[in-house]
Amino acid sequence: MKIPFLNNFFARLAYEPPISWAQLRHNKARLLVALSGIAFANVLIFMMQGFQAILFDGSIKFHKQINADLVLISKRTESLMEGQTFSRSHLYRVAGVKGVESVSPLYYSLANWVNPWKKQIIKVAVVAFDPARPVLNIPEINQQLNQIKLPNIVLFDAKSQPTIGSVKDSFTRGEQVTTEISGHRVKVGGLFNMGGTVFIKGHVVTSDWNYLRLFGANSLSKVHVGVIKLREGANREKTVTAIKYILPNDAKVMTLQEFEKTETDYWAVKNPTGPLFNFGATMGIIVGSVVVYQILYTNISDHLGEYATLKAIGYKSGSLLGVVLTEGIILAVLGFIPGFIISCGMYSLLGELTKIPLVMKPDIAIKIFFMTVFMCLISAVIAMRKLNYADPADVF
Repeated sequence: MKIPFLNNFFARLAYEPPISWAQLRHNKARLLVALSGIAFANVLIFMMQGFQAILFDGSIKFHKQINADLVLISKRTESLMEGQTFSRSHLYRVAGVKGVESVSPLYYSLANWVNPWKKQIIKVAVVAFDPARPVLNIPEINQQLNQIKLPNIVLFDAKSQPTIGSVKDSFTRGEQVTTEISGHRVKVGGLFNMGGTVFIKGHVVTSDWNYLRLFGANSLSKVHVGVIKLREGANREKTVTAIKYILPNDAKVMTLQEFEKTETDYWAVKNPTGPLFNFGATMGIIVGSVVVYQILYTNISDHLGEYATLKAIGYKSGSLLGVVLTEGIILAVLGFIPGFIISCGMYSLLGELTKIPLVMKPDIAIKIFFMTVFMCLISAVIAMRKLNYADPADVF
């Protein structure tokens, strides 16, 4: 992508080095310190943004697999992990609304999984539904529905965290894998791929009847998500209005996109984890700003006589301010490059260690680049005050 401003900027930098670049490279040690500080700040911001992306993307990873036009949830539900439920009887009411083709219950609960080898207890998410009415857009699961119809059989997430155990490798070798979930003996009958999240080490999928065995006699009467499919040609807005009209006060209907937004809003605002990552990114900006300010302030102080000379021969204050701003832009660009490269390596390493995908997204990289430029420009503006002391009379 060609940006005329940047093209002209780098062309001028190569063939006609400006005063700002000449001043920066005059003291190479100081320049290296400045670039190191900016790169460190960038790595810190990238990691905070990356962790936040893992949190937000992971929190709706399961939501995106639901095959629904609308969903029904408890009015108390802010996050699916909270386990808020509503009465299954609500589904029968919704099924009678004009425009609704089908309504299916989906169960989602956290349970204790016992690592078959190390006997460690680890939290996993147990997902259940009626195999005759599949509700997930995961072909690997839908191709193995006959397996979960069998008593005490579960499908295991092959992308689960390593702490759960080497279930994938053992099952692939043809070995029988049995363990316990919430004190009940289960057997792995197949694999699928979805992946864990920051707070959930993995997922297992089973039938509603196996879910009943795991969680007790009343578990099927308490639904976590109602999966609603609309008839072809049905008016979504009118159907939603009709459903809201017949629903009791303890449940609400929304689109799948609104369901995802409810989840991300919870982690971004209501849970302390989201603000914590924002605080970390803010600290990165502050650290970078302080480093750049110190470098520019020192640079101006060392060359105050030269600035006074330029004023004496006719340079306006605005031109001198432009020199400092240009220094800030140069530092931002040169400091961002190593920070970006190091962050890409860190993303790859963390993704490998945690088994949670951490990808450098272009929008995040662009956002952080402009944050870096803004950070350096703000520091340059503050450091400019030193130019007020560049008096032409000091030359004589």
